[in-house]
Amino acid sequence: MKYLYKIASVLFLLFLISCSEEKIGDSEFGTVTGRVVTADTFEPLENVKVLSSPATSTVFTDADGKFTIPNVKVGEYSFQAQKDEYVAKFEAVTITANNTSEIVFELSKSTANNKPPTVPVLVNPVDNSTAQDVAIDLTWTVTDPDNDELTYTVSLRNDNNSEVKMYEAVKDKKLALKDLLFGVKYYWQVTVNDGINTSVLSPIGAFTTISFPATRHLFVKKINDNNVIFTADDAGKQYQLTSSDKNSWRPRRNNQSKKIAFIAATGSQNDIYTMNFDGTEMKRITNSVPIAGFNSDYIGYSWNASGNEFIYPNFDKLYKINSDGSGLTKIFQTPNGKFISECDWSADGSKIALKVNDANGYNAEIYVINPSGVITTIIVSGENGAIGGLNFSVTGLKLVYTKDISGFENAAYRQLDSRIFEYNFLTSASYQIITDKATGTNDLDVRYSPNESELIFTNTSNDGISIKNTVKTGIGVANSRTVLFSGTSMPDWE
Repeated sequence: MKYLYKIASVLFLLFLISCSEEKIGDSEFGTVTGRVVTADTFEPLENVKVLSSPATSTVFTDADGKFTIPNVKVGEYSFQAQKDEYVAKFEAVTITANNTSEIVFELSKSTANNKPPTVPVLVNPVDNSTAQDVAIDLTWTVTDPDNDELTYTVSLRNDNNSEVKMYEAVKDKKLALKDLLFGVKYYWQVTVNDGINTSVLSPIGAFTTISFPATRHLFVKKINDNNVIFTADDAGKQYQLTSSDKNSWRPRRNNQSKKIAFIAATGSQNDIYTMNFDGTEMKRITNSVPIAGFNSDYIGYSWNASGNEFIYPNFDKLYKINSDGSGLTKIFQTPNGKFISECDWSADGSKIALKVNDANGYNAEIYVINPSGVITTIIVSGENGAIGGLNFSVTGLKLVYTKDISGFENAAYRQLDSRIFEYNFLTSASYQIITDKATGTNDLDVRYSPNESELIFTNTSNDGISIKNTVKTGIGVANSRTVLFSGTSMPDWE
């Protein structure tokens, strides 16, 4: 009997302990809070179903994407967020007594049933259209069945070279193009991507740009502290030929070679280049011996009438070079060590006019040499002040130039009263051409007009900082002074 009593007592104690543990565990709970957002933009998602395994309460997120599950028994759980059109997401959580556990679900769009966008339709320009402007908007249409965000890639090539330009990450169904080549056929194609499916390509479209207009005027404008070359037609419409990011100046047109020559900076030196009338196919002519003098703004070169040879200065030496960059030859050196700053070659090739000066630009002389390098004519010598702007008439019997009649000289090479003069080889005399110049201004960089009844030149205030204008005037005609192009300098008119 005693033995049975002991067994009963032990069983009763075990029952009490078991009941006691069950009661304590039943009181150990925690809370789960969280938020559900989109995986790409982190925007809150409303009405997302949140449930767990082992099972607890099932709740739905509010407008801020938030949810709360109270009275979750302590333990290890896997919580899940579910919403139509999104991929379900699981998060493991450990619930501890009297604590709040936080969860953030980032749901990604489900792509299982996502459809790709339609094939892009090229709208503008019309396929195989011609005479399109060199600044044009490419436009197209496309739709997406799921209203996904679309991005575009536009490829562009032309039949002038093998270059293919790619414009990526385009957001709109439009691409604005600038500075296309004149008279060139272009091919373009649009690729659309919805970020989910394989990219979709449009057919290839084609269009041809307008031919380059007939122009005769050349000049330079200052853009971003660089000299930039422009051309203009007789109506005054202007076209940029050289880049705004590079210093290019002193343009000269040659109708025989159908080229424009100019000076451009090449690293630490300046060189002569050529290009087509529309600014394409730029080619460097000089190399081992650059064009150089006392001041790059006041240096000039010349080429023969046929356009197959150049003459240009390098300090006290004059060089000749073929227009393809070959045949470099020294043809003259100043006898007194003065620098050659400007030169001009007569149309018949019998005369070369030179302007020489000291290292400061003064003590200037103008004289003429023959092709053998022999000085034949002294035009200006022994006068104070700045001189420049040499240009032969078509017959070679006259030469125009500018001279500061004030005789002023200073370290900044400032001119106070520069006027236009003409030398007549038949009379061996120079005389001032009256151009109704305003007081306090300078006439510079003078050249004959194509028919030589007019002069074209730069006029600007003598303060050295005011706007420069390209002006023309009749020779010996009163009150005929006209501003052709404002804000320009270094003109040429062929």
